[in-house]
Amino acid sequence: MTSAPQSESTDPDPYDLAAPWMDELNDDVETWDALGEFPWEKWKAIQRSGLLAVPFETQYGGRGGTLTDTMRALEGLGHSCRDAGLSFSASTQIVSVGVPLQAFGSEDLKSRFLPGIVTGDLITAHAITEPDNGSDALNVATTATRDGDDYVIDGGKMFITNAPIADLFLLYVRTGKPGPFGLSVFLVERNTPGLRVGAPLGKMGLRTSPLSEVTFEGLRVPASRRIGQEGAGFLILDHVMKREILFSFSLTLGEMEHRLQRVLAYARSRRQFGSPIGAFQGVSHKVADMKIAVETARKWLTDTGAKVEAGQDAAIDIAATKTVVSEANKQTALDAVQIFGGQGYLTATGIERDVRNAVAGTIYSGTSEIQRNRIASLLGL
Repeated sequence: MTSAPQSESTDPDPYDLAAPWMDELNDDVETWDALGEFPWEKWKAIQRSGLLAVPFETQYGGRGGTLTDTMRALEGLGHSCRDAGLSFSASTQIVSVGVPLQAFGSEDLKSRFLPGIVTGDLITAHAITEPDNGSDALNVATTATRDGDDYVIDGGKMFITNAPIADLFLLYVRTGKPGPFGLSVFLVERNTPGLRVGAPLGKMGLRTSPLSEVTFEGLRVPASRRIGQEGAGFLILDHVMKREILFSFSLTLGEMEHRLQRVLAYARSRRQFGSPIGAFQGVSHKVADMKIAVETARKWLTDTGAKVEAGQDAAIDIAATKTVVSEANKQTALDAVQIFGGQGYLTATGIERDVRNAVAGTIYSGTSEIQRNRIASLLGL
């Protein structure tokens, strides 16, 4: 295990935007962002919050929350936490291993690992993306070959969020021919011989959320560590990616809400030429567009979440939600810089950090271009 701090027993409401634990998350955000390091002390506040437990069954220490409950909790985190990297790592912690393990794992694996995932004592990551197969998950090159009661895994993954600090990895690997029935999923502990985690990679934004390369050479994994049946990886991946998008961009919605409130306050208080800058149409229209963007993002997330929760076909909705919210987040961050002017360009105000963080949302979980490709394909083009 890595040196993750142990969780504490208090369990306040993670939906409470005024909860005391929220204040701890905003200490020295600029410093941690500049260092590009994971803030373990802040992780302890995440653990105390009970947020990581929301979507998990009570028998494993969870809170038995619904998908909507989890989205709401993450929206609250995004609204109150200015460390978007830490928030992103928390969202990844929930969805990367815990969600698929609860839905598809054996009772033995769930009993063994879910309690630690729920408390945050075990940090998790899912290894999907490869250097040459970013969004093409059905054609992964990493292979798992059956050898008696084990599988031997060889290959590598890239851009794996939480990898430098993770105790548990969910590996998506090829056990058959390329395509929807050739993908399988395995749960592997960090200290397993043959698994190597690379050094953390420097990046533009979300700097406190560490990511790195992960490679496998002769990694021997018992068949009992497989999640679901052999060849069921695409089904598991689909289940996970829907929730990854809904959870990650619920965070984004909260961040956009906070940004709008901050811009409104500044537009009302900052005076130029004898008037508040909000009185000028060039500013007021940007603010109006930000409000439209926030409410549009909320509508897409709410409606798509309801569809997923009801078990309805939401493939187009997921792709559209991801595109709409990520692009809106980037644009509103740029608009905020423009409204704040010179102050927005300074690192101390945190507005420029919003831009750097927002760019990531148009890339991870499938780029905006890939999402548009999916929508077009599902429309029969």
